[in-house]
Amino acid sequence: MPGHKDGEAVRQIEGSFASAAAGHPLARMMELDVTEITGTDDLHHPEGAILEAQRLAAAVFGAEETFFLVGGSTAGNLAMILSACSAPGDVLLVQRNVHKSVIHGLMLAGARTVFLAPRLDPASGLATIPSEATVREALSRYPGAKGLLVTHPNYYGMGASLAPLAKLCAASGVPLLVDEAHGAHYGLHPALPASALAQGASAVVQSTHKMLGALTMGAMLHVQGGLLDRTLLRQRLAMVQSSSPSYPIMASLDLCRCQLASSGTAYFESALTTADKLRRGIRDLSRFGLLAPEPGASGADAAYAIQDPFKVVIYDAAGIWSGYQLQTLLEAAGCVPEMSDERYVVLALGPGSRLQDADRLLKALKELSKDDVSTWNIANKEVQASLEQADKGNKPGAELEPVSSPVRFSLRPIAAGNIESVPLSDCAGRLAAEMVVPYPPGIPILYPGERISEQRSLQLHQLRDSQAKCQGVKDVTLSTIQVIIKDIEESREFLVERS
Repeated sequence: MPGHKDGEAVRQIEGSFASAAAGHPLARMMELDVTEITGTDDLHHPEGAILEAQRLAAAVFGAEETFFLVGGSTAGNLAMILSACSAPGDVLLVQRNVHKSVIHGLMLAGARTVFLAPRLDPASGLATIPSEATVREALSRYPGAKGLLVTHPNYYGMGASLAPLAKLCAASGVPLLVDEAHGAHYGLHPALPASALAQGASAVVQSTHKMLGALTMGAMLHVQGGLLDRTLLRQRLAMVQSSSPSYPIMASLDLCRCQLASSGTAYFESALTTADKLRRGIRDLSRFGLLAPEPGASGADAAYAIQDPFKVVIYDAAGIWSGYQLQTLLEAAGCVPEMSDERYVVLALGPGSRLQDADRLLKALKELSKDDVSTWNIANKEVQASLEQADKGNKPGAELEPVSSPVRFSLRPIAAGNIESVPLSDCAGRLAAEMVVPYPPGIPILYPGERISEQRSLQLHQLRDSQAKCQGVKDVTLSTIQVIIKDIEESREFLVERS
């Protein structure tokens, strides 16, 4: 196996399709698509080439041990949580605005989760990591917690120092687990932010395919210190990853490591130059704003003190176009952003970015700058009102307590007979029966079993009005939302239970 026999099954095709198929890039990639035979090693028990590749990667990224992931950062997040929470009911401290894969890990582990409110950047209303004070309080209130899991940087490339949180965790003898999916490049160039490992994290998951050069689904899990059971971690990785891992993906991880090791900081120079040119060009366009930390925002209490130079976040300073509308306009001009929300558009650069890419984007923005705002009809006032509300901090975490009571996660589904769909206008005060995940960035703003506050209801209305794409919901238009019918104690034995 595999049955295509190094792509021979494609090359043997007869007829008019034969010549095209034989030279197709996919057919050539099949030559790398092997399995665990003599000489190719075994990801789940590496002794040869894979073991050497992982050791070389650990040296480049500054880890004591590195594990290749062929299921993206999702597999790493699941493995970290299942290793830290080895028994149902274990308590884990978790940043409230996490990727859905973290929630799935909590469900699989049957964990009791104490959610920590993230800090909000006052200027943008966007959330970063919890404050040092919040983490200290949580560790004091829950001394039996098995660890702290945070996301850094966020999808917008924003962040703050992790070192204070790492010190608190180390003093309490618990691991700091970091979902660093968007920061695989951190610490590899003086112009880039420090990595989570360098700041003292015990385990770090990185999407090597996001901001570096691996194939999609290629990621790494880095560990150091003795606060996470590595024997258990290996077993958990074998649970959540395929027993037939993709060798092209693993080869791409090794190739990326090789490029970093051989090129050093030069690997990033061209992309950094491109990012700098793009930022300077955008600053010259008064129509568009650029997200950046406030000058001097480097203190311990700063929610937003670090910006990834490869994430260029822009918005319409005139307040006319939402982020979704601006993304559509840019795509029509041949420029494809990474994501957008009701206000911002995220442009993701990387080692493959070129100066001509920045030139094309700046040309498109200059053309859009010529738009006469007086020609917009009154309907856009609704968009403007939505943006103004967003600026007031109407973001996940704005009304949350710093440290929540434990929330019990399980795999038990909600009984179908105890679910109903109600208009969005009637959802406030009800218990949610589904997860609402705007995607991108993939951060759940509502979990099954959570009571829908007035603030959250308002945000759901904004997502609907902006025609945002949401996962996890039955009604993708967000005209309705599923809620629990019986708001009684007996009905709370569902996907998320309050302990």
